[in-house]
Amino acid sequence: MHSSETSLRFAAFVVALALAASSAALAATDAHQHEHGKSQATLVLDQGKKWQTDEVARKSMEAMRAAVAADLKAIHGGKQTDAQYAALAAKLNGEVANMVKNCKLGPKADEQFHVVLTEILAATEILEGKHAGEPRRKGAEQAARALNDYGRYFQHPGWKRL
Repeated sequence: MHSSETSLRFAAFVVALALAASSAALAATDAHQHEHGKSQATLVLDQGKKWQTDEVARKSMEAMRAAVAADLKAIHGGKQTDAQYAALAAKLNGEVANMVKNCKLGPKADEQFHVVLTEILAATEILEGKHAGEPRRKGAEQAARALNDYGRYFQHPGWKRL
């Protein structure tokens, strides 16, 4: 075999390998994005007990609960505007970003905590109007359910359900 033929076959092999890797990466990305749309994980207790939290998580979760609670009257009354829903989404997204950056939970608690955060992030997309035909109110309801789930599965002295 000539060296140019060997080089050509090697180049073809590299291109085929790159295409296979690209396809795998696209499939993985698609699966990852699909997972963020609706959480596949289920919340469970830590051997019958609530999961430990840290101060960062507690403060951000309290801030999110307060933001949703402040808007409940307008939401239930049908008076919440699109701009108010978007502002609520921004508050929730800001607190999630803070927790992702600063929260320090154990690996298993963190895994469970991400189930709650995934639901909150999915709710913010609805609040922002990113789901055509779905009322923004449903995003607020989903966020409230996620916050209530947090209280059921995580230690947080003084936590109040919405």
